[in-house]
Amino acid sequence: MLQALNLGRAALDRKRGTVRGLRRENRAAVLWSLYFSQPGTRQDLSAATGLSPASVTNVVRELLDEGIVIEAGSVDSDGGRPRIMLKVNPEHGYVIGVDIGETRVRVELFDLTMRERGKADYPLNPREHDVDVVVERITSGLNAVLTDSGTEPAAVLGVGVGVPGIIEQGPEVLVHGQTYGWDAVPLGRLLRAGTDLPLHFENGAKTMGQAELWFGAGRGARNAVVALIGSGVGASLISGGATYRGATSSAAEWGHTTIMVNGRRCRCGSAGCLEAYVGAEAILERYGRPAAGNDEESALAALIGAADASPLAAAILEETADYLGAGIANLINLFNPERVILGGWAGLLLGGRLLPAIRESARRHSLRPPFAAASLELGRLGPEAVALGAATLPIERFLNGSPR
Repeated sequence: MLQALNLGRAALDRKRGTVRGLRRENRAAVLWSLYFSQPGTRQDLSAATGLSPASVTNVVRELLDEGIVIEAGSVDSDGGRPRIMLKVNPEHGYVIGVDIGETRVRVELFDLTMRERGKADYPLNPREHDVDVVVERITSGLNAVLTDSGTEPAAVLGVGVGVPGIIEQGPEVLVHGQTYGWDAVPLGRLLRAGTDLPLHFENGAKTMGQAELWFGAGRGARNAVVALIGSGVGASLISGGATYRGATSSAAEWGHTTIMVNGRRCRCGSAGCLEAYVGAEAILERYGRPAAGNDEESALAALIGAADASPLAAAILEETADYLGAGIANLINLFNPERVILGGWAGLLLGGRLLPAIRESARRHSLRPPFAAASLELGRLGPEAVALGAATLPIERFLNGSPR
């Protein structure tokens, strides 16, 4: 419950000093609290938010009238009338999450309880990310999930898009993705030519981090790092219970920190980046068996499966665990997190076999006190966490009471 209130406070643009601002703040506090601890009673909400019973009653009345909240049965009270349980109405609206990944574009439709109502997947060549192709895949996916689920566009609160690289939030959204060959791509404008749905953009590693923070291995953490390993490498920093974005939303480009001076050439154009050693594409290149066609996931799984019989595969994995542990140690030494969460499709594959070796490497390369304070674990939401996290972007605005 406390984390839910911290998330709400971190996200809410408070407007104190006016009656309207106070009502909006009270409404957001009740919605955030109920969303993460539903079902709950009015009394639960008053205790959790610190609002008076009268204030909670007024807010709940509005939410019931608008159909945002519905009653969900009752519980007995000590000697009094039964207390009505409340929950967010899952069908009050819908949200969509989009993951622009290295090997696919994934589009998922969720109701307000984040239950999946529709999904569309489109493959991408990991070495070719033409902007027009990606935009076509996204707009096709949006149309597909709405049509297949029978959802009207007017019922969609918004679309969150997890993108590769750095997001420049200015008069128009620009995406800088060096590994994709994207330089100031006006992705928002390009997508709006094919859809009228409200669009929200964030780096894909950060959307995965927010998904794990809200629903997965990051729940309850105040300070954590969520590491995404796919073809490329990224991370999300959780500080004070909320995602840390930095001055220009480019914080935690962890994959492009230097792990070896004058080392392997990275896709970003630099040399010695962590991504050039632990990204799936780089691992397969070092193994000497790059993915046939576009299927890096099967190729990496085959490498891991061959390690018991192949000395070369075993050596590549051992080296990868060492580099990855050293990279995680850098995060531990720099940010002193209480939790490091390893995710992304490649991170989950590697961690399933190598987590003890990765943890041992992190121990060797970390200072003792911050390492002792940090746990290292696998993400719990699977490879679809980026799209799920992207869908939390419009949910966040909804809970704060912002218009679409």
